[in-house]
Amino acid sequence: METLQGQVISHLGKGIAVESAGEIVLCQTRRKLETVAVGDKVLFIPATHGQGRIEEILPRRSLLSRPSKGAKVRPVAANIDKIYVVFATEPYCDFLLIDQYLAICENHNIDAILVFNKQDLPIVAKIEQELSIYQGLNYGLHKVSATHNRGLDELKAALKNQVSIFAGQSGVGKSSLTNALLPEKNLKTNTVSEITKHGRHTTTAATLYHLPEGGDLIDSPGVAIFGLAGLNEGQLAQGYREFQPFIEQCQFHNCRHVKDKGCAVRAAAENGDISLSRYQRFLKLREKMPTD
Repeated sequence: METLQGQVISHLGKGIAVESAGEIVLCQTRRKLETVAVGDKVLFIPATHGQGRIEEILPRRSLLSRPSKGAKVRPVAANIDKIYVVFATEPYCDFLLIDQYLAICENHNIDAILVFNKQDLPIVAKIEQELSIYQGLNYGLHKVSATHNRGLDELKAALKNQVSIFAGQSGVGKSSLTNALLPEKNLKTNTVSEITKHGRHTTTAATLYHLPEGGDLIDSPGVAIFGLAGLNEGQLAQGYREFQPFIEQCQFHNCRHVKDKGCAVRAAAENGDISLSRYQRFLKLREKMPTD
């Protein structure tokens, strides 16, 4: 039977929704095939009755994973171009989580952009001060209000012609932002459920949507918990852009950048050459990682 190419747009129960030539086909995977992620480009065999079968996952340009049971990791989404890290004044901005996301992006060849939502709330000087540090490191920043429709046109333009995903702590307005960008989201969700006959589509599963202005947005409520999966201590340090020129100057090649003799990174933080607050958060993230 003819093999077709498609894109995985959602997991529905035990089935996988694959879009091909404008149609959605519910598929299973071939035995022993690795876990398929939303955003994957796949080769599949359609079925005249029942479900189709995914035969092959085509090469990925990027992959975002999160911790799973035991020491395993589970793919969240594939072929992402940019991660938009959403945060707000309320709940108060978790800069440790932001640094964690940025470090992962640096190590997975995914661009990261900051989205400061709820701009209708009063400005907090401490947050603005920290944001100036990120902007000094050439991280893009969008200031928006999903509920007041502020800054959304610029964000829509930035999302064009790429695959993007929103990440951020609970309560920062990721869902409100997604709904503002995808006014027909519920209609599309119900259409997928109707085609696949799997009942109402749950919000716990990642889903890829086509944006009206162009580009794709992966909505994944569970992405808030993706962790430092697969990173070692050295990669965490490399995930801090401002550390990179100083890492080469450390006295020892296996420097952990804590209290090591001749550590150029720690000296740079103490001297004010790099952000002390970012360095302190690096130490906290490092404590979360298993030691060698």
